[in-house]
Amino acid sequence: MSQTESRAGATSPAADESETLAPTTVMLSSRLMVLASLLKRGAILRYKRLTGLSLVEFGLVASLGRRPPMSVARLAEAVGQDKGQISRALANLLSRELIVKSANPRDSREVLISLTPAGLAAHDAIVDSAQERNRRLLEQLSEAEFRTLMGQVDQLTAIAADMLESEKRSR
Repeated sequence: MSQTESRAGATSPAADESETLAPTTVMLSSRLMVLASLLKRGAILRYKRLTGLSLVEFGLVASLGRRPPMSVARLAEAVGQDKGQISRALANLLSRELIVKSANPRDSREVLISLTPAGLAAHDAIVDSAQERNRRLLEQLSEAEFRTLMGQVDQLTAIAADMLESEKRSR
């Protein structure tokens, strides 16, 4: 089935668009990347406005959340960045008194990071805002449409993960 044909074989409005757009722009993966980019850019602007945090900083605050303290290495893994990339963001969060550092009682060489009460307030603002954004994004979908969409997203995510693993093996 092509990107512009329905399962029944009828062409969709996308068929008309595909004649004027670059081939990759009508692909599902491209459209999903555009959607993800729009959502990310909107989130960055909102969280900056609400909390004054940069993308990396709000990622760290969101990851720390209401969990036990985390090591810098574990936190870097949670946000998908190396320790060097997050060191400046952690320094900014520390100077703004949104996090505290402490020695790990089991290994004094390891530093643990946790949110302060002000950091928890920023975390809660991020979570509340994310829930509102999610509600707004999905408010036009029925419960059945939502369940179908989530199932399809999960299915596509599993396929994409397999594709990634295949690419890694092909190096």
